Amino acid sequence: ALPLATIICSEHQIPMLIRRKEAKDYGTKRLVEGTINPGETCLIIEDVVTSGSSVLETAEVLQKEGLKVTDAVVLLDREQGGKARLEEHGIRLHSVCTLSGVLEILQQQGEVAVEMVEKVKEFIQGSVFEPVAQNGPAPTKRLCKELSFGARAGLPGLHPTAARLLTLMEKKQTNLCLSADVTSSKELLQLAATLGPSICILKTHVDILNDFTQEVVKQLRTLADQHEFLIFEDRKFADIGNTVKHQYEGGVFKIASWSDVVNAHVVPGSGVVKGLKEVGLPLQRGCLLVAQMSSQGSLATGEYTKAAVQMAEDNSDFVFGFISGSRVTNKPEFLHLTPGVQLQTGGDNLGQKYLSPKEVIGEKGSDIIIVGRGILSASDRLQEAEKYRKAAWESYMSRLGVHAED
Repeated sequence: ALPLATIICSEHQIPMLIRRKEAKDYGTKRLVEGTINPGETCLIIEDVVTSGSSVLETAEVLQKEGLKVTDAVVLLDREQGGKARLEEHGIRLHSVCTLSGVLEILQQQGEVAVEMVEKVKEFIQGSVFEPVAQNGPAPTKRLCKELSFGARAGLPGLHPTAARLLTLMEKKQTNLCLSADVTSSKELLQLAATLGPSICILKTHVDILNDFTQEVVKQLRTLADQHEFLIFEDRKFADIGNTVKHQYEGGVFKIASWSDVVNAHVVPGSGVVKGLKEVGLPLQRGCLLVAQMSSQGSLATGEYTKAAVQMAEDNSDFVFGFISGSRVTNKPEFLHLTPGVQLQTGGDNLGQKYLSPKEVIGEKGSDIIIVGRGILSASDRLQEAEKYRKAAWESYMSRLGVHAED
């Protein structure tokens, strides 16, 4: 959008403003750069519009500066509800082309097969964003038609780790992640062998193992391949890029060599993702960002969560989802994993709050439940894991509008 706006303003000798993704912590520290004259009208130039959120966010920033926003010009309208949503907020959207128009031309030129055109059109129609009132008059957005895990696995440009995960979830009918917070390697491997068929992800904290060796993770990797689950090392990287790069690649644990998924806090800024990406991208590993936390008094809310979503979108070649208490974005290529889940809701004396699988999957829109103590404290861990798997899967099927027995 920036070069498009630059050319337009240069050709027509019109002054231009630039909205930053985030204010810098030096200089003017402004979100909008350029000469602002309150009362003037500002035209927004955008490259692609899906739900219209980016345009609305820009309009809000400009209006706070005293500018009027009545129109927006976009190169490509993906026809997923953005135009209607903007009109509701008094902004007319003018598109140079639409996705269906582009598809039609490509099909006529023999560049895209009819089957692909129909597949994309079906996806567009099934993922139109609509405003939904939630906890008051302020609208949020959601998909008015839920895509299945299998359908999401086939989305164009999907991260390979996300595609693999969604595929095995559909195949095994499980959206359960086991949080294997144990201190013995033997117990860790026993959990993986016994509960492997019931889970889609095994989440580890290898730094709490009293007897960690590379042979342990080698055996864990074998079990993961055998039972078709991903390994997620819950390292929660939170340092500058150069440091996390070494923590991920080297040291005692050599996490990148065996873990499919890692996660990171967004506190350090985008450098933490860039550092991890240098190691993980060539290996086709995936990363989750901590957008929300289930502990009482967590500061990961509001603008922090919003910044995490933006960072994920800016690094979607490596980041494929979030650790969060609820759905934080409606883009179906991102997965949501929620910790703090138990069949019996409540909390512990250290500030952990628990929600049920039905609340997390059915009401808060998450994709995967992360369960630790709820399973590990049971006398029959496999039986308890199956209870969680069934509860989470049935909640997901209900969200799709399908009865479990169907």
